[in-house]
Amino acid sequence: MSSILLVRHGQASFGAADYDNLSPTGHEQSRVLGAALAARGIAPDRVVVGQMRRHVQTAAGVLEAARWAGEPVVDAGWNEFDHDQVLGVHDEPTTVEGESEKAAFQRWFEEATRRWTSGEHDEAYDESFAAFTARVDAAMARLTDSLPARGTAVVLTSGGSIAWTVACLLADDTAARTDLWLRLNPVSINTGTSTIVRGGRGTTLVSFNAHDHLSPDLVTYR
Repeated sequence: MSSILLVRHGQASFGAADYDNLSPTGHEQSRVLGAALAARGIAPDRVVVGQMRRHVQTAAGVLEAARWAGEPVVDAGWNEFDHDQVLGVHDEPTTVEGESEKAAFQRWFEEATRRWTSGEHDEAYDESFAAFTARVDAAMARLTDSLPARGTAVVLTSGGSIAWTVACLLADDTAARTDLWLRLNPVSINTGTSTIVRGGRGTTLVSFNAHDHLSPDLVTYR
């Protein structure tokens, strides 16, 4: 039986001019995860990382703390969707009286992603939701095809990619998977892990968004 551990990157620099850069908390989350994986005796046959800076930085922290040798395999198929563009083509919602800035952003993000996933405005985006999901599916297929029968892989990626991969294992059709993706993506925790196993019964999700390696003060969603 082979296993795949999907890991969301550490906290990025939300609100900064350059989001694609780990915050100090994000670096600490990465080191904590690496130490926790090593303590569990995990020694992956393959480490795969998306092409984004926050993916690469998270991988560096994990590998250093876990003391894993070798270089990660970079696969841009695990990159996150362009959330800046998804937000940018959708008007910000009117602020509700008494609503916090964080809550207003979350509402804007959810409205914008629903518009993107609908498929009714594909011409407004460089990458449609259908193209994004096909890209993630292809990255997952490349990984599973190359992983030894009893191998272990760790993938450092983003919440959107993880949520889609999980949705595909839990739902049978595109509409149901999209609905599930919309619910899973916003709750993805930085350095949360989702475990998938492959064996005689096929590919199965064992856990989603596990974060017991994090102390309460290190639990973040953005």
